[in-house]
Amino acid sequence: MRLTPRSASGRRRRIATLLGATLLACGLSTLTASPAGAAESGYVRLAHLSPDTPNVDVYLSAVGGTFKQTFPGVGYGVMSKYLALAPGTYGVEMRLAGADPSTPAVLGTKATVEAGKAYTVAGVGKHADLGLRVIPDNLALPTAGKSKVRVIQASITAPVLNVSVSGGESVAKDVAFATTTDYQEVTPGQWTLNLQPAGAGSATTAIAKLDAGGVYSVLVLDKKPSGLTVEVRVDARGGGPLGGVETGAGGTAPVTQRYPVLLGVSIAVLFVIAAVGLWTRRRRVHRTL
Repeated sequence: MRLTPRSASGRRRRIATLLGATLLACGLSTLTASPAGAAESGYVRLAHLSPDTPNVDVYLSAVGGTFKQTFPGVGYGVMSKYLALAPGTYGVEMRLAGADPSTPAVLGTKATVEAGKAYTVAGVGKHADLGLRVIPDNLALPTAGKSKVRVIQASITAPVLNVSVSGGESVAKDVAFATTTDYQEVTPGQWTLNLQPAGAGSATTAIAKLDAGGVYSVLVLDKKPSGLTVEVRVDARGGGPLGGVETGAGGTAPVTQRYPVLLGVSIAVLFVIAAVGLWTRRRRVHRTL
């Protein structure tokens, strides 16, 4: 039996409809999971910036909501990537690593998250007077052709620190332990930073690569057994929040947003392949008949 022109045309229309619906679903999956579709979200990252405090378990939960997330065994100098969160109030608690979650928290605070804004919630200070601080992060793009940078001072070895570029340009002066400077715009490039303890002590040098359009935090930490170490955190690039350590791996979407996109696209592609395969098999069967 041969297919009539009418029945063949109807089958082609059905296949075209199925493919169109599949491609639309693919587009919606990508849109829903993309950073651009998260304009209604706020962003929070968590950090442990107390040099003499042992590892902690960090608990993040929505006040009056069901969202809860735990970060176990967070050590000094660790800073998470940004989490996209719905606007609202969130509780942050810290307990010593391995402590029963039902025991009272060593530290606790609340952070109000607004849409489109970003925050770093950090344990700061010495262990004896440890506190949780909510630090606003300004991820707005710098002027064209510029970078934006600030200093997060988490070193107790150098309680007050001056940061400058090799050659003399000052980045920040008299930055006290457990404080964070404002962002400032600078010329992008590969910097050699000089970190000079105020009063006395030898300077520490570090390399910082700053790209045009990037927003960075220069994190100053104690180095064991002595001295200072510097880590350059990419807070944002191209207007999207990142918050991780600069590794040169590329990509601007937060890790938590990449996998849903890939999953949605993969499912859509499987639907397309299945539809085309079914259509081809049916044509072969009808031709045989």
